[in-house]
Amino acid sequence: MSTLTKKIRLFTGLLLSTFCMMTNAVELTDDSLQYQDSLRDRYREQWVATWTKPSTASAEKTNIFENQTIRQVLQISTGGQRFRIRISNAFGQQPLKIGAAQIAIQASGAAIVPGSSRLLKFSGLPTINIPAGAVALSDPIDLVVATQAALSVSIYFPGNTGPATYVDGINKNTYITGAGNFVGALNLPSVDPVAPSYFLSAVEVSARKSSGVIVAFGDSVTSSATSTHWPGFLFSRLNANYSTQKLSVVNQGIGCNRTLRDGCGPNASARFDRDVLAVTAATHVIVALGLVDIISPTFTGNTAEIATASDIIVGLKQLIERARAQGLKIYGATITPFNHSIFGVYTEENEATRKAVNRWIRTSGAFDGVIDFDKVVKDPADPTSFWPIYTVDGIHPNDAGNQLMANAIDLALFGE
Repeated sequence: MSTLTKKIRLFTGLLLSTFCMMTNAVELTDDSLQYQDSLRDRYREQWVATWTKPSTASAEKTNIFENQTIRQVLQISTGGQRFRIRISNAFGQQPLKIGAAQIAIQASGAAIVPGSSRLLKFSGLPTINIPAGAVALSDPIDLVVATQAALSVSIYFPGNTGPATYVDGINKNTYITGAGNFVGALNLPSVDPVAPSYFLSAVEVSARKSSGVIVAFGDSVTSSATSTHWPGFLFSRLNANYSTQKLSVVNQGIGCNRTLRDGCGPNASARFDRDVLAVTAATHVIVALGLVDIISPTFTGNTAEIATASDIIVGLKQLIERARAQGLKIYGATITPFNHSIFGVYTEENEATRKAVNRWIRTSGAFDGVIDFDKVVKDPADPTSFWPIYTVDGIHPNDAGNQLMANAIDLALFGE
């Protein structure tokens, strides 16, 4: 072999070697870029509450379950492709054993869409013991769910639960089986629905990083006496508006809830941390409270529990400070009228208290914004009464009333 041939072969080898090194470098660079993009995508996402229920304590023996499955149907606000749930044993008197849990898309009633059921795990395990007073968060599952779709969450309790952590309601969306684990069943045809919601406190969705949650925090005017509620109508408005589509709305209203005293559940001040500040990705809170503080002593005859306007205002001020300490925007809703209601709770003293609290909400500047529910629902012929065409009983809005109240909220409060 000539010297020239050797040199040509050596040069060719060097070229090939250099080319391979360059190719590997490009491949490594591409992999690195893909990894960085993956990190950025994960960074852009965050967990957001898309449905919640507040919690109360139960001492009733009928709210104790053993070797039973509870299937609960719920309507989310924000949809997505990745979900997890939160189970609460906040008021439990003993550890709560979860034997199995699944999430699915509802078909109708207790039936689920075939193929949509996903087994839920907790830290990689299908079962978990939740200590008394604690919560458990499931591992994420992949499931494509549309905005405002109905989900079905089934939980099996193999042992005695003790008195349940629950919240009562109007709509019958909960199915309680007889003995056995039915979390994977496509239907529960022989089970009649009931109104309370048990143990399940939140459904969360993976959403874009700039997303947030508006918490509607109030009494039965917020939780609603019909199949609709103003927080749901508010979400529909937000979702139709491009600049506010990043926000979900959750309803943390409890019937006959008071700011200062327990009633149908813990007082609002006591539950504020759990039902507002602990809501995943909460950015705003609408406080619609004070009505039951005013009317409850008249309804029950317990004059020792009469709340003055000053009492209620102090309670609201405390909520404002606690919200701002966590970086939340907080808006105050005026108290709606109640004269001529079926509950017979109107007195001149009660009306004076309502007016005084509303005056403070409107004029003090204490809240980050004001939502004037009283202005839109009061009867034009009698401002002390709820406009009859918008109420079911003189206190609670009907469906049209819930829509009216949601329409009264300025979306600019939540815009860029």
